[in-house]
Amino acid sequence: MDTIKFAAVSRNYFNMPVWVARHTGLFEAEGLNVAIELHEGVDEVTNRLRDGRVSLAYGITEHVVLDSEAGGRLEIIGGNVNKLPFSFIAGKGITRAEDLRGKVVGVSSLEAGSSSLVMKLLEARGLSYPQDYTIRAVGPILTRWAMLQSGEIDAGLQGAPLDYIARDAGFPSICNPRDEVPDFQFTSLNVDGEWARANEGLMMRFMRAFVRAHEWFFTHKDATTAIAVKETGVEPRYAERAWDEYTSEHIFPRDGDASSAAVQALIEISSLIRAVPRRSKTSADDYINRTYLKAAWQDLNTATASRVAS
Repeated sequence: MDTIKFAAVSRNYFNMPVWVARHTGLFEAEGLNVAIELHEGVDEVTNRLRDGRVSLAYGITEHVVLDSEAGGRLEIIGGNVNKLPFSFIAGKGITRAEDLRGKVVGVSSLEAGSSSLVMKLLEARGLSYPQDYTIRAVGPILTRWAMLQSGEIDAGLQGAPLDYIARDAGFPSICNPRDEVPDFQFTSLNVDGEWARANEGLMMRFMRAFVRAHEWFFTHKDATTAIAVKETGVEPRYAERAWDEYTSEHIFPRDGDASSAAVQALIEISSLIRAVPRRSKTSADDYINRTYLKAAWQDLNTATASRVAS
């Protein structure tokens, strides 16, 4: 059994495909022990991937774009959160975006991720950063939810299923970002390209399990819900609602692929806030390496055809 270290953010529903692969034995079937590390900081996940402490990660896609433009080796090799699963949740007593004037909005990171999206959403509602409100880097959605309840922040993006819990507890939703930004590659399966090329055999085994886990997720609601309850700690009713949203809206990609349209939307929104001078790559696909995903799909299709023929 070969070990691969994998980093992800918090006990977040975003991690369901790799949890599915572990719980259902898909990694084990490929002779892999995937050691999943969970970190509260989104920057920490990318830093650990960049310096080789982990081999693969579910990380902020914008980090890969910025790393690539800086001459780094990070690559997007698969999808994860291809569409936004968030509601913009505010503290009780705040009912409109205008009420956030002079308030504090919590984000995962000032350098990438939700901060550029928050700025775009509030700019469309007449609020400019930093004149009209403060952005504070506090961490991922679990931390933001705790801080919203304690009053340490006044608003923040909350992902399913935590946004259901927040609304049921009386916290208002200012907007649904997916209504305004239909495609947005928030997180993706990322790798150090140099490590991947040096470990193609491990990559192929991981990617076959990765592809199969996505199909399993889409076709096993009850079993997926049980895994979600165990790994995230949410109540079954909320885990069921999350599965409904993630499958009906194709937030996770059924084929495991990143979305070119979603990466392009990310680049365009990010460039409004963090313009990269003299961008060296001109299209979203320049940041995506689909070599391993395509090879995994080819292997699986060949195996299926052989079983049918026999």
